Order: sequence, then structure tokens, then C-alpha cells
Amino acid sequence: MKKILVLLVLCLGLQQTIHAQKALKVWMVRHAEKDTSDLKERDPDLSETGARRAEALKKALKGQKLDSIFSTDYKRTKLTGFPLADIAGINIKIYEPSKGAQLVKALKENALGKKILIIGHSNTVLELIEAFGAKRPVAAIADDEYDYLFSLIVKGDKVEVKTMKYGKRSKAE
Repeated sequence: MKKILVLLVLCLGLQQTIHAQKALKVWMVRHAEKDTSDLKERDPDLSETGARRAEALKKALKGQKLDSIFSTDYKRTKLTGFPLADIAGINIKIYEPSKGAQLVKALKENALGKKILIIGHSNTVLELIEAFGAKRPVAAIADDEYDYLFSLIVKGDKVEVKTMKYGKRSKAE
């Protein structure tokens, strides 16, 4: 009986260790270049350059087998993620940019072991990274910067952030 009890305790401990090691993998990008031909348009489509960048994002993350893609409810953000969602066979889920902290909390609680892409805006992506518990990897995202691709690995309270670029450079460095 003692052996069975010890074995049960060991199995429960091992199960908790395995569960604790599951990481949440998140990629974050700002939407691709928008069409600025009509300055009065509040919800523009992507420009041709933006459409090419959306294809570049698809190529950059194609092999990652994403579980979910989250986007704000703007054409430019949804169109940035559409090529990738299409080949992955998943629908884009909409989140409210002003409720980014709630999205992060829900993902940390419910998406362990998942792979997620979040598409936001120049003024929201870095805030989302901070909501995950990491420091901003760059001070700001300028209006003419569209090529950042941030990768986060979230394990409990630890967050590892990597900064990459994808597609054609959007700003002279």
C-alpha cells in the first residue's frame, strides 16, 4: 500500500512539473502598411506594399502551426493576418485594443502550450508585451516602421522576448 501511495505522489508531482513547463508562444506584429490615398478613410485597406508584407508574414510564420490569430477589428490588421490564417485553416479572432491586458490575462490562463499571433498597432504592440510581463524590446515603433516581429515565450512569470524583422525593411536604419 505504501508503494502505491508513493507512486501516486510521484505521478502527481511529475504531472505538475510537465504542466508547469508548458510554454505559451506568442508572436506580435504591427499591421502592415495601410493605403493612405484617402486621408479621410478611418479604416483603410492595406496598400500594395502592405499586401506584400502580409505575404512575408505568412512566409515567416508558415511552419509554426499557429493555434490562434488575434487581430483588432480594423481592415488593416485583419488583412495582415489573413494570408497566414488562410493557409493555417483558422479564423481570426477579434480583440479590443483598449482591453489588451484582458487578452493577455486570458491567454496566460488558458493557452499554455499554444502558439498565438497577435496583430496590433504601433501604439499597442509594446503595451501588450509589457502586459505579458516583459520589458519593451524597443523604445517605440515609429509611424513608418512595419517590419518588427516580436517573439515571446511565456513560462509562468518568466517571459523571453526576441526582436526580429520580416519582409522588406520599412525604415532606413
